[in-house]
Amino acid sequence: QSGVPVGPPSRNVCKQDLNDRPRRNRKHATFREAIRETAPILPANLIYPLFVYDHEAEPDTEVEIASMPGVVRHTVDGLVAEVGEAMKYGVKQVVIFPKTPDALKTRLGEESANPEGLAQRTIRALKQAYGDEVFVHTDVALDPYNTDGHDGIVDDTVGRVLNDETVSMLCAQAVSQAEAGADCVAPSDMMDGRIGRIREALDEAGFEHVSIMSYCAKYASAFYGPFRDALDSAPAAGGKERKVPKDKKTYQMDPGNFREALRELEADEAEGADVVMVKPGMPYLDVIRLLKDNSNLPVAAYHVSGEYAMLKAAAQNGWVDERECALEALTCFKRAGADLILTYYAKQAAMWLQEE
Repeated sequence: QSGVPVGPPSRNVCKQDLNDRPRRNRKHATFREAIRETAPILPANLIYPLFVYDHEAEPDTEVEIASMPGVVRHTVDGLVAEVGEAMKYGVKQVVIFPKTPDALKTRLGEESANPEGLAQRTIRALKQAYGDEVFVHTDVALDPYNTDGHDGIVDDTVGRVLNDETVSMLCAQAVSQAEAGADCVAPSDMMDGRIGRIREALDEAGFEHVSIMSYCAKYASAFYGPFRDALDSAPAAGGKERKVPKDKKTYQMDPGNFREALRELEADEAEGADVVMVKPGMPYLDVIRLLKDNSNLPVAAYHVSGEYAMLKAAAQNGWVDERECALEALTCFKRAGADLILTYYAKQAAMWLQEE
């Protein structure tokens, strides 16, 4: 039977006396699009995180990352090719994460500043292939290079990650990446004072033009697991002879804290950050909005590996529509205030957007 089904009260009985009916503005797709408060996601908003490994030093490395379906560890040449594919769809920003060979890892993480290191070689390869058509971000932290799996140097007599000593290593790492051609260095370590020291080091080396994207509010989150699988960079147990922190809670922020992000923001702005980031993303939309409302700097959000893995798992089980959920998540980041979004969906999302 067409029309209103039998059963509801008559119109005269149930009609409400309403002047304001918000649904009037939702009745037509054309009008919904016209008044949408958040601008559409663009490929230009997306930064593509990519993993690279040394296939000569570690030829037996598993390319597939089981906990991140669809994401792989690339060779340098493979990463350059993948960036070329992403650029076809308008994604022209990448961030590089190297899987350092185990034989090169040390307690100090000296490999991080090696001019011929994996990250540095990858940066040069990208710039040689694409020049200024690609904008290269790099990760500044010691955990991919550190035998202890921490973002800084561990004093194993007391089980403490050293701050100022670590910052000195990070400065050398950042300058090395800038020398290789990085457009923006992104300190993810959460050491106090590192933005100012890195800015000074870059300027003194003649890299005033190289930007800094600070991991401003990086939380000690459980959502990073698949990323650490990809880089084999989880904190390592110290054993009976050495005290090594089992987690990163003494330098990354407590997930229960909100106002503390303003303290980190104030410091990063004063020290010379060009962009401030919130990590993870989706569970911290309130923090993204907090930074957006309290800073004139661009705000980035990291749609982290655990968030990606959950969406992938749900989609593979047929529980959600992957495309709709992924694009909705990216829209929510932008609605919350993110200008830039680091996401493993970057290329795929750009392809979906092109289809629309």
